[in-house]
Amino acid sequence: MSVSWLLFLLLTVTLVITFFYAIKFALIIIKMQDTVEEALDLLDESYKKINEILQRPLFYDSLEVRQVLREIQRSQDAVLIIANELTNFDDKKD
Repeated sequence: MSVSWLLFLLLTVTLVITFFYAIKFALIIIKMQDTVEEALDLLDESYKKINEILQRPLFYDSLEVRQVLREIQRSQDAVLIIANELTNFDDKKD
């Protein structure tokens, strides 16, 4: 066996391994993208429901009720920030 055949064999094995891992990682990325899209849909639904709740007038003037309302507003802001960060992930790389 000459050196060229040995080199050819080594490069072929390396190429096969590289293709295997490239396909494996591509499938992982596709699954992750689907999961993120589903999570964004859930966050969008939660944001809409929280927004509906916050639009209702508040008839009880208790400190506890006002604190809960404030926390719901903070949660709504957090949902919006998370959704924006996930959707703008590609823009930050440029």
